[in-house]
Amino acid sequence: MPALLLVGVALVWALMSAAAQIQCVDAARAGARAAARQESPTATVEAARQAAPAGAEIGVGREGDLVRVTVSATSPGPDVLALSLRASAVALAEETVGVGS
Repeated sequence: MPALLLVGVALVWALMSAAAQIQCVDAARAGARAAARQESPTATVEAARQAAPAGAEIGVGREGDLVRVTVSATSPGPDVLALSLRASAVALAEETVGVGS
């Protein structure tokens, strides 16, 4: 019985970690879309924060015509089992769409 309980707890922890990683991906994508629309940095971070897991760190940057949003968080659960989760999304800034070289 204890082995089954341990396996069950491990499965729940793995599911919670996977869900937090998906939240990081969704938050990075939401932030990148907001940044590509030329929204303010505050609005961009807020768009990402709404989808991010609690306590996530959000970074916004620009590389030429591309905007990049990175979301970092730790997985839920005990500190011993904590994983570092990270997701990044890139989008083309709208002011550059259709501009010829």
